[in-house]
Amino acid sequence: MNKLWVRISLTYVAIMIFLIIIPTGIYLTIQADNINLVQPDGGPSEQIIDGHQPSFLTRINRYGQSELVIGLVRILFSISMVGMMVGVISSRGLAAPLNNLAKAARAVGSQDLTQRIKVKGTSEVREVAVAFNSMAAALEEAEDLRNNMLADIAHELRTPLTVIQGNLRAILDDVYELDKVEVARLYDQTRQLSRLVEDLHDLALLEAKEFSLNIDEFDLKNMIDDVAAIYQPIFDDQGIKLDLDLLDESVVRGDCARITQCLNNLLNNALRHSPEGGTVRISLEDQAERAVISVKDTGTGITDDHLPYVFDRFYRVDSDRNRRSGGSGLGLAITQALVQAHGGKIQVISDGLNMGSEFRIELPIEDLNL
Repeated sequence: MNKLWVRISLTYVAIMIFLIIIPTGIYLTIQADNINLVQPDGGPSEQIIDGHQPSFLTRINRYGQSELVIGLVRILFSISMVGMMVGVISSRGLAAPLNNLAKAARAVGSQDLTQRIKVKGTSEVREVAVAFNSMAAALEEAEDLRNNMLADIAHELRTPLTVIQGNLRAILDDVYELDKVEVARLYDQTRQLSRLVEDLHDLALLEAKEFSLNIDEFDLKNMIDDVAAIYQPIFDDQGIKLDLDLLDESVVRGDCARITQCLNNLLNNALRHSPEGGTVRISLEDQAERAVISVKDTGTGITDDHLPYVFDRFYRVDSDRNRRSGGSGLGLAITQALVQAHGGKIQVISDGLNMGSEFRIELPIEDLNL
């Protein structure tokens, strides 16, 4: 009785019987006086006894061989059989997609994330199938991202660890002397490891929406001026021009340290991709109740096939760029997460290879100025 097709079949039969018995009973009651019931021996019909004709049910019981009664019973039986067959067929048609869904769900539970079900049947069944396929695709994509992230983390950690182990082994084997130069090299590798771990921790908190921001009023123009003053000697040393085009004032509410971190990441990215003699331009403007910070360079640029992945973790446009010159691969991902935590958005614009690129941070002034 717990099978869906059994329950629906019995429901069909009950409905069909109900629809036949009621009309049949009404019809026979109305036609009772006109039924020509014959005695079993072929004698005359019942006579009125003491002024009363036998009841309809009594007459039916006595003369149950009447052609009318037999025909109605046959019709009732036939319709019941038809109702049962229709119930079995229709219920099994409903149960089949559910069985397929249960089978696919068990496969997904067993880590077979490639499972999909055919989109067919009624609109409700099709909607469930589409939702299941979307869920399975999202799980498969998340699993691929997780595996890729683990591989990237292992790769990023392996290099500094290898350098540290190699230098320590060389010192133990008296290949190098334990002087300040060697200690400084080892310390530099530990700093890279520490930075990578901190970036991963911050990114995990941001994606889990558990990262705390210290919201307060600050002037975006003053913040950009301070950052530019720190980076100016670095730009000068690499022969890159740093231009500023800022509003006189742009006071907003947000986490000044984190917005500063975002600008640092964008400037570091511009430094890595801008050649000597290039220009990096920082601008600040208000557009439709949004404060827009733009960092535009005249560097290597980004092709269309790389643009969708610029903010992915550990993604590098130039795959040949090593970690020392290319960063940890988390800066832009963290920048995007921090901007989104402030209710803003970030986008990258580039006309192609060697055409430079522009990163734009948009912060909603209406939300920050509460």
